[in-house]
Amino acid sequence: MKRAIVVGSGAAGATAALALQGAFDVTVLEAGREFRPLGLKLATVEKLKRLGVLFDARQVGTVYPAMRTARTKDGMVLVWGRATGGTTPMMTGNALRMDRDLRALGVDLDAEFEELGREIPISDAHRARWRESTLSLYETFKGLGLAPRPMPKMADAAKCVSCGLCVLGCPTGAKWDARRFLAEAERRGARIVTGVNVERLAGPPNRSAGVIARTGLRRRLIPADLVILAAGGFGTPAILARSGIGCEDRLFVDPVLCVAAAWPGALQDREVPMPFAASLDGFILSPYFDYLSYYFDRRWKSAPGDIVSLMIKFADANAGSVRGRRLRKPLTPADKDRLAGAVRLAEDVLARMGIPRARMFQGILNAGHPGGMLPLTAATASTLQDLRLPGNVYVADASLFPGSLGNPPSLTIMALARKVSRAAAARWA
Repeated sequence: MKRAIVVGSGAAGATAALALQGAFDVTVLEAGREFRPLGLKLATVEKLKRLGVLFDARQVGTVYPAMRTARTKDGMVLVWGRATGGTTPMMTGNALRMDRDLRALGVDLDAEFEELGREIPISDAHRARWRESTLSLYETFKGLGLAPRPMPKMADAAKCVSCGLCVLGCPTGAKWDARRFLAEAERRGARIVTGVNVERLAGPPNRSAGVIARTGLRRRLIPADLVILAAGGFGTPAILARSGIGCEDRLFVDPVLCVAAAWPGALQDREVPMPFAASLDGFILSPYFDYLSYYFDRRWKSAPGDIVSLMIKFADANAGSVRGRRLRKPLTPADKDRLAGAVRLAEDVLARMGIPRARMFQGILNAGHPGGMLPLTAATASTLQDLRLPGNVYVADASLFPGSLGNPPSLTIMALARKVSRAAAARWA
């Protein structure tokens, strides 16, 4: 049987591995280790915060090893996962179909979304458990004409206890993440290898012989008949750059900023994250308790249960680059204007709740949905493969997206990864 290597085990990689195993003998290479939830008790992290030990968001990896960060020149903190499941064990589990730009190119994902809908538990049953603060925010959104909609979640509603810990590693196993697909692929015969850093593609330009990977100090060739790059919007372009394949200088990251205020008894930290959202002009607004800001931003002084917070997630311009280990992501003047307008709207919502503007504060500007550096075009929509790639190498992650979604992308990434994997198998199996 022919051999396939899938680089990365997140939303794209796990989906690709499951789709390919059987037609190929699949090996998944993951740079991180097995995912582990936040190792410290929240009370311990709280104590470290009070002692002033936590002061920079880039320290998060010391208490949560699965999370990696970097800071841009604009001060934005870039966040991604490095463990089995990629970033999905740390996501809020939103299940949105966001393929409008892909459909405009001629990429039809109807079958893939339908299949995923059968394989993944998706529900908005969490609405029955919303706390009073969430209900009040929902009615305020409606009163302002923001047309909020409950978020469908990838979760088993019967197991969910609305503990608010989705992003720290679901403690009950209610939230679905990509490790479910990894486990099924492994059951069918795939191999999952952790702690392997893929440096570059190997072989001649027209057909790769596999990948050059490093484990500790050992560097070796791992041969393959097919290579699927699914290392994410930061990882995949870096591998291609080290392979002598230039991507485009057009990186988006879906920046996030929370506007918060003291609100005794809000208990938002014990609510399902992003229970609903309002889609507006280039951004969404949603309730969200921001643990990153709470633990690393000194403006977040109140107890976690006494803070109400609104997340702004906006579609940023395709500006930036990843070249090997060098990452550049500026915010354009248009990005900053859009963010400023969204902040004003978030403040208006909190003010309508009766919160004085003097009590409002912001969180850490961060981002975790990178992509766009090897975008599909009308010319490549039929093959789902960029002409710069060797014939037996495919990209299957958000690097293929034409532009920022400004919305949770996981479900769309999985649908596209399955489509790409099928195209690769049809040609190479």
